[in-house]
Amino acid sequence: MKRLWAPWRMEYISSEKRPDKGKCFLCLDADGDDKALVLVRKPAAFAIMNRYPYSNGHVMVVPNRHVGSIEDLTDEELLEMMRLVRTISAVLRQEMSIDGLNVGINMGKAAGAGLEEHIHIHVVPRWFGDTNFMPVVGETKVISEHLYETYRKLKDRMG
Repeated sequence: MKRLWAPWRMEYISSEKRPDKGKCFLCLDADGDDKALVLVRKPAAFAIMNRYPYSNGHVMVVPNRHVGSIEDLTDEELLEMMRLVRTISAVLRQEMSIDGLNVGINMGKAAGAGLEEHIHIHVVPRWFGDTNFMPVVGETKVISEHLYETYRKLKDRMG
C-alpha cells in the first residue's frame, strides 16, 4: 500500500459538494474569489490555480467565454490569454525561483484534455531535480507547499 501524507485533502473530502454538477468547473469558478483560487481577472480571460497541480504553482489561463478550441477564440481573447501567460511566467520566476516552465494546451481527448469544452493554457513551473525518486520509483508526485500558500504568494504579486 502506498501512503502519502496530504492532510490538506481533508478540506476537499469534507467540503460541501456543488449542486451544479455537470457544469464546467472553470465557468463556475470564473467569477470566484479566493476560495475559487482565481489569481487575476481581465475582460477576456482569467488565471486560476490548478487544484490538482502537476507541480507547485501550476496555473491555468482561461478565456471567460466557454469555448473548446483555439480556433474559436477571438483575437482579443487569444491576446489577453498570452499576456496573462507572460505575466504569470514573470511572477513565477520572481516568486518561486523556477528553472523553467512548461506551457501548453491540450485540445481534444486524444491530446489529453481533461476538459474538452473549455480551452485553457497550462503554465507549469519546473525546477532542476524536480523529478526525483518519488515519481520514478513510487509513481507518486510530491507537492511541497500547500495550495493556498502558493496561491497567496502568487495573488499578492498579480495585483
